[in-house]
Amino acid sequence: MSARRSSDGPAETGAVVRSEQEQRPDQDLPDRDLRDQDPPGPVTPPVDGVGTGSWRRLLRPRLRRVEVAVAVLLAVLGFAAAIQVRSTQEVGPLAAARQEDLVQILDELQNRDDRLRSEIATLEQTRREITTGSDRSAVALEEARRRTQLLGVLAGTVPARGPGVRVTISDPENRMTADVLLNALEELRAAGAEAVQLEGPVEPGGDTAPGRDRVRVVASTSFVDGDQGGVEVDGKLLQAPYRFSVIGDPDTIATALGIPGGAVADVEQRGGRAGIERSDDVLVGALRTLDAPRYARPAE
Repeated sequence: MSARRSSDGPAETGAVVRSEQEQRPDQDLPDRDLRDQDPPGPVTPPVDGVGTGSWRRLLRPRLRRVEVAVAVLLAVLGFAAAIQVRSTQEVGPLAAARQEDLVQILDELQNRDDRLRSEIATLEQTRREITTGSDRSAVALEEARRRTQLLGVLAGTVPARGPGVRVTISDPENRMTADVLLNALEELRAAGAEAVQLEGPVEPGGDTAPGRDRVRVVASTSFVDGDQGGVEVDGKLLQAPYRFSVIGDPDTIATALGIPGGAVADVEQRGGRAGIERSDDVLVGALRTLDAPRYARPAE
């Protein structure tokens, strides 16, 4: 009786345990069931064997040092080309000039070229006469005298007379500085002036009027602004109105002074006025005293 009961007891107990597990299937699940469950989030399957990371690596640019250097060089070349194009497109000083002004400038350049060619021809003729002439000593002596007279005119040690112009510069606003007079002198020299004299206040009586300050302008002449107005020329103070007495071709000099941006335009920008008078007889009588050399002597 006891053996039967013991065998029946476990069988009944096992049935009870199985029924409790069937009633609570969500509890006491084994670990292998949790591993078999699907992950909580969706997983994107690979496409044709290439994942998202592979696509990103393919789309990401790969720059080498050579490519970077080429890109920098192209950028520099582009910038330089843009600067060059911009500089060539800028308006020049003669772009806004009138046709009449351009014709005057061209005529002045042509006259200057003619003067230089004439001087070259004269010098070549003199050289031929000195080297191949029958009376070479007389020709050389005459040429030496002519050169001495010419150098005396250029040095300001002898007076000069001939055709030329008189340029009078007024200064009602007291704005004419030394650079204005220097600019006018440079324009005169470029136009072929052979002798120049700068005078102070012009008084009636012509070129020989007494008491007028006159300075012979040469290569070493200096222009300095005065402390109380006016301009000091070689240490002598001159006051407006100023007058340049110039010997040279009158038409060429007058044309050169009147070109756009020239001496006349510079004076007018300062509130002054420049009057040009052509003349067939201009006297440049102011002289310079040469200092005796202390160390130099004629070569034997």
